[in-house]
Amino acid sequence: MDETRCGFVAMIGAPNAGKSTLVNALVGSKVSIVTPKVQTTRALVRGIVMEGQAQIVLVDTPGIFAPSRRLDRAMVTTAWSGAHDADIVAALLDAKRGVSDGDSAMLEKLAEIPQPKILILNKIDTVEKSSLLDLAARANAVAKFDATFMLSALRGDGVADLRQWLAAHVQAGPWHYPEDQIGDAPSRALAAEITREKLFLRLHQELPYQSTVETESWKELRDGSVRIEQTIYVERESQRKIVLGKNGQTIKAIGADSRKELMQVLEHPVHLFLFVKVREGWADDPERYREMGLEFPKE
Repeated sequence: MDETRCGFVAMIGAPNAGKSTLVNALVGSKVSIVTPKVQTTRALVRGIVMEGQAQIVLVDTPGIFAPSRRLDRAMVTTAWSGAHDADIVAALLDAKRGVSDGDSAMLEKLAEIPQPKILILNKIDTVEKSSLLDLAARANAVAKFDATFMLSALRGDGVADLRQWLAAHVQAGPWHYPEDQIGDAPSRALAAEITREKLFLRLHQELPYQSTVETESWKELRDGSVRIEQTIYVERESQRKIVLGKNGQTIKAIGADSRKELMQVLEHPVHLFLFVKVREGWADDPERYREMGLEFPKE
């Protein structure tokens, strides 16, 4: 029997570079939520990939950008801590967008990280091949990468090659998780994230960034179903009205979308009850950061 291998791979990149989509594609199942809204991922989300005798623990990090608010600063700090703690760092660039100012700053910071690094050019189906070589050369001139991959996480093109390379390059050692586990988020946390995804998708333009979802109650019933109560927290009454919608239609639609996906993920019937509450200044409350798995910035 071949020796087992295991390692942590941090996915870092600008918001909407496709990190969560790639993590889900590599795992082969949904472990990280995906929306068009920037900064959808707020804390470190781990997806677990089995490839032969290798276990690859993918760490999906919040997008790297210039932070202004306290929540933003907490997320960027978390992303870099994920990179520093990993065995391999994978930097994602949106091939269509090219190297933005934010990407340049990220690449310069990456150059200082001693771990092995790989460059991933994502969304290659949206650009000419000639521009990809130029983009790869520009990125490699700033930070020395051990390998460069060009792929489409959404279509799956090139994902298998990346998975095989990672399996060959994580270090020999015991697995950290059971062979059949695909993520490390507790069911309550994943359920809250799924509802937050549906909230963002339904109210992408209207809903302010400052909203969060918490799973308040989780009961497994005798008939095998699960009763889940969740609260959507917003900062103002006007935002609460947006989430509820006219005659409660919006919250009903969000609940229906979330319930449908939760039933697929949990493989059990789900009774989901959603509540919307105003919690002024929640983005400055240390307890909310702990709930999200973020370190609370002091200033």
